[in-house]
Amino acid sequence: MLRGHEAPASLSADSRVVIVGASLTGLRAAETLREEGFNGHLTLIGDEPYAPYDRPPLSKTALSGWLPIENTTLPQLHDINAQWLLGVPASKLDIPNRQVYLADGRKVEFDRLLIATGTRARPWPDPQEAALDGVFTIRTRDDTANLRKRLQAGPKRVLIIGAGFIGSEVASVCRDLGLAVTVVERGPTPLSGALGQAAGSVAARLQRHYGVDLRCNVTAMTLEGDDNGRLRRVQLSDGDILDIDIAVVALGSIRNTEWLEGAGLAADRRGVVCDAACRAFTADGMVTDDIFVAGDVARWPHPLYDGDLIAVEHWGNAVDQARAAAHNMVCAPSARRAHNHLPSFWSNQFGVNIKLIGLPTIADEIAVTQGLVPELHFVAVYGRKGRIVAAIAVNSPRWLPAYQRMIEARADFPPKLHASDGPVEIRPVPAGVPLENLPTHSPEAAVTGSWLGKIGAGANGKVTSLMDPRVPPGTPLL
Repeated sequence: MLRGHEAPASLSADSRVVIVGASLTGLRAAETLREEGFNGHLTLIGDEPYAPYDRPPLSKTALSGWLPIENTTLPQLHDINAQWLLGVPASKLDIPNRQVYLADGRKVEFDRLLIATGTRARPWPDPQEAALDGVFTIRTRDDTANLRKRLQAGPKRVLIIGAGFIGSEVASVCRDLGLAVTVVERGPTPLSGALGQAAGSVAARLQRHYGVDLRCNVTAMTLEGDDNGRLRRVQLSDGDILDIDIAVVALGSIRNTEWLEGAGLAADRRGVVCDAACRAFTADGMVTDDIFVAGDVARWPHPLYDGDLIAVEHWGNAVDQARAAAHNMVCAPSARRAHNHLPSFWSNQFGVNIKLIGLPTIADEIAVTQGLVPELHFVAVYGRKGRIVAAIAVNSPRWLPAYQRMIEARADFPPKLHASDGPVEIRPVPAGVPLENLPTHSPEAAVTGSWLGKIGAGANGKVTSLMDPRVPPGTPLL
């Protein structure tokens, strides 16, 4: 039975803790459990056959060949003395009997459970076209290894569908390798889904400067292969037909929640709902004391964002939430701590370092506060209803801690900084964040509405998941 809001029984040397998800979040949670004194039986379940590895390099240094794929394995900071069940996904959660079912028919019993199943790459929507030889996504080590081999072979042209961070980073690698690359983006600029159109316009100029054939407000309609099943052409929504050898589908991610269907938790394609202590909610709104959630799959209330639930697909959040969840799994109820990590993210592309903090996706305005945009050395802040909600630093990372303090203090927007390298007058402009019902691809951090409502619906009932990417921009949606 679910424990409701009873105080959980303490864990003993005979207790069984199961972590579903054997990536960064699962590993750091396991380490924290041991650090905090848990000496019972610990099991990690993962759908990939590999030990936990670092994903950010997969679209950057590992794809370029600078970092060997095998060197992405994460170091274990402590001996966790765990049972590893790798290469087999969880298929079902049986809460009354406290069991996790595996796809191979095995059952794993638990006294306390951490859900850390993360996300997977969103595939091309047509299965036959997605199966063509030459169509790739990037999420796993195998994805990167396979794509790397094809890039080394020297394709004549690479098509990238989606200009979010992954798509833009892959485009950067392709240009570093001297490859011709076309990027199609359904939105008005690269990165518009994560940064808004105003900041995305800087990314557009950067990509074109480095020789990317960037086509915004355009989408791929059909991927075509030859008689041998090899990718050969793409039809675009603007009528063009391009000869291509490789297509990289970079349309965001899907949260791995299907295995929880029927389990009785507040889980849908937006993620698994938990409180600030990382305790999962049941579908009828009761908080559990023995089931916890952390990482990319979690949705939780952040104190800075007016009670809405946020979902974050960032390396730093995965680590911090894993540690908070693990601590709360084994501590006394009075010692629980809230997870209030401020979202942060970084990307290297086209020789430029981009760092973000906060939630740009909720902003209505943006203003440059330091540096010069044409020199690609600046800081800009995002505002919503008169307060600072996020900041972006381009080749200026050392200034971000000061802006983090402003965000946490709910400082006024636009700020009055009087910085020596700031403009004479700070002039806000519209941020150009996409409308909720016209998304481009998944942002790395976003408000996902309340936990109630229809599956896949966000604030005000508007759908926040990706529409069919083959629908041309501006087409009326039914």
